[in-house]
Amino acid sequence: MADKAYDADALIDHLKARHITPVIPPKANRITPRPTDFALYCERNLIERFFNNLKQFRAIATRYDKLAATFLGAVQLVAAFISLN
Repeated sequence: MADKAYDADALIDHLKARHITPVIPPKANRITPRPTDFALYCERNLIERFFNNLKQFRAIATRYDKLAATFLGAVQLVAAFISLN
């Protein structure tokens, strides 16, 4: 899933070559618009809002943890806290 800025034929062809279904809406200036699953594209908003909430926690945004495992634990703790609210 990506926004309209990534609507390029080269990128779409590369994704299709890797057997990935692109969910990118076509730009307004495209002569023949590609079909897009707009219901799936609208769910992108949920993901963006989740990451915005995640970045509100200072320890996650600045990554104070040195080890990847500790940082992953902090992200999982904050994600659980967000889902409980």
